[in-house]
Amino acid sequence: MLLLRLVLLAALCVLEAAASAGRRARSVGSQSTAQLVRFPSLIDVELHQLQNGLQQGCFSSADLVKVYLKRIRQVNGQVHAVTEENPDALAIAKSLDRERASKHIRGPLHGIPILIKNNIATLDKMNNTAGSYALLGATVPRDSTIAARLRKAGAIILGKANLSQWANYRSLNSTDGWSAIGGQVFAAYHLRQNPSGSSSGSGVAADLGLAFAAIGTETIGSILSPAERNNVVGIKPTVGLTSRHLVIPISEHRDTIGSMARTVRDAAHILQAIAGSDPHDNYTSAIPSIPDYVAACNDQALRGARIGVPWNVVWAGLETAHPGNSSSSPEYLAFAKSIAAMRKAGAHIIEANFTATDASNGESGDIVTQADFVTNLAGYFAELKANPQQVHSLSQVRSFTQKTSAEQYPNRDTGLWDQALSLGFDNTDPRFWAAYQNVLRNASTTGILAAMDKYNLSAVVMPTFMAPEWVSGIGAPAITVPMGYYPASAPVVEEPRGELVETGPSVPFGLSFLGRRWSEATLIGLAHSYEQHMRVRGRVKQLIRPAAEVTLSASCKQERKKVAYQGY
Repeated sequence: MLLLRLVLLAALCVLEAAASAGRRARSVGSQSTAQLVRFPSLIDVELHQLQNGLQQGCFSSADLVKVYLKRIRQVNGQVHAVTEENPDALAIAKSLDRERASKHIRGPLHGIPILIKNNIATLDKMNNTAGSYALLGATVPRDSTIAARLRKAGAIILGKANLSQWANYRSLNSTDGWSAIGGQVFAAYHLRQNPSGSSSGSGVAADLGLAFAAIGTETIGSILSPAERNNVVGIKPTVGLTSRHLVIPISEHRDTIGSMARTVRDAAHILQAIAGSDPHDNYTSAIPSIPDYVAACNDQALRGARIGVPWNVVWAGLETAHPGNSSSSPEYLAFAKSIAAMRKAGAHIIEANFTATDASNGESGDIVTQADFVTNLAGYFAELKANPQQVHSLSQVRSFTQKTSAEQYPNRDTGLWDQALSLGFDNTDPRFWAAYQNVLRNASTTGILAAMDKYNLSAVVMPTFMAPEWVSGIGAPAITVPMGYYPASAPVVEEPRGELVETGPSVPFGLSFLGRRWSEATLIGLAHSYEQHMRVRGRVKQLIRPAAEVTLSASCKQERKKVAYQGY
C-alpha cells in the first residue's frame, strides 16, 4: 500500500510539473522561436496588454484604429452595434503616437480606441442623435464633458454606438436596441438575441472587441441590463459622479454615465478618467472625493466583507421570471453558486431582506421620470448650436416622429412621450417635488438603504435582471459582472413583438453589487474579487466574432515576454 501511494504521488508530481510547464509555455512561450508569446485576441485583450504592446513598439495607436474599424466592418452588418465611425480617428491616433514617441504619455488610456453611446455629444464630424432623425445634423457648442475627459486622458473616440432610440424612452411597443438611424442591434450569443438596452450597441461592441471598451448611459437599467446580456462588466455610477453635460437626457435625478468593458479593472480605468466635478452639471458638486478606482481592484476584497442577500426580493424576482420553476432556474442555480463562492472567499453572507419586494415606486417614480424628461430635453435643445429640424420641446419631437416614416410610427408608438405630456407639469412644479421625496422615503425605509443600515452591509447582491430599479430612484451605484449562461436545454423565449430572443441557450446573465451613494470603490473591489474567483466570461463563445487582429511588428517578436508580463 505504501509503495502504491508513493507511485501515485510521484505520478501526480509529474503531472503537476507537466501542467505547470504547459502553463508557463502558454504564458511565456518557447525561447527558441521568434513566436515567444501570442498576443491576445482583441475580443479578450485587456488594457495593460494593449499599453504594453504600444510601449514596446509592437503596434501603434494608428494600427489599433485601423484594426478596430476593420472588426466593426466585419460584423456590423449583422449586429448593427455602431452607427457612425469617427472620420478623424486615424488622425487623432497618429497625433497620440507622436506624443508617445516624444515620451508624453497622458495616462492608461493614451492611444486607446473607445466607442461612446450615440447620445453623448462630440464637437467633431459625428452626429449625436439618440437614434432619431429629429437630431440628424444638429450640432453642439462644445464636446460633452464625458467626451472632453476621454480626449484629455488620451482615449480615441472611435465612433458612436447604436442604442435603443431616445435611450429607451419613447415607445411602449418597440424593441430593445432599435433606433431609426441605426436599425436593430443584436447580441452575439444566440440568433436574434435581444441585446437589452438602452446602451445596446455599447454592450455588443465591448463584448466583441469592436473597440477596447465603450461608454453607456443609464436611467433605469440601461448600462446594467445590456452589460448583463452581452457578458461584460457594466458600472452604473452614483448620479453626479460623472457629468451629464451635453448628453441627451431623460431624468436629471436618475441619469448617469458609466463604463462597459470585459473586466472590472478595465471598466475602473475608464471610470477614473470620466469621473469628476463639472460646473455645467451642478450634481457633480456633491462628489466627496474621487478615490483610486483601479487600486480598489483587490483580489481579496471579499474577505471580511458583509454581503447582504435580500432573499425575499430575489425569490420574488425569480418567481416572476420563472413562475413555478424559480428554484431550478439557471439564474438561481448560478446565484446560489456565487453566494457559496463568496462565502468561501471570506465574505460574511447575511440574509438582509428588504421591507418591500417591489422597487418601482409606482406613480411617484413615473412622475419623476416624466416631469424631468419634459424639462431636461428642452434644456438640451436650448444648448444646440444648430438645430435643422427646429425641435425645441417634447411635443415638437413627438410631432416630427409621428410624421416621419423612417421613425416607424405607429408600428413603434410614442406611448412614453404621450404619458409625459399628459402629466401636465414639469419638474419645477411642487407636485414633482412631493413625488421625488416619496421615492427617496421609500428607499430609505423599505429598500436597499434601509437594509444596508440595519445590517451594516458592505454591499447588496442580486441577479442583475432585478437590480436596476433598486438603485435608480436614489441615484445609487451598481456594478454587474458575468455570472452564467442559459444551458443548451433552455427553451427559447421571445420578447412581446416576436422579433428578438429574450432568453435561450447560451444567453448570458449577470450578478450585481449594489451600494450606497459614492461607494464605487467598495463595489469595484468586491466585483473584481468575485470576477477573479469565478472567471465566468469566456466559458461560452459568441456565434458572431470579428476575425481581424492586430499585426505585431517584426521588432516586437523578441519582446513578447515583456508584452505579456508588464503591467501599466
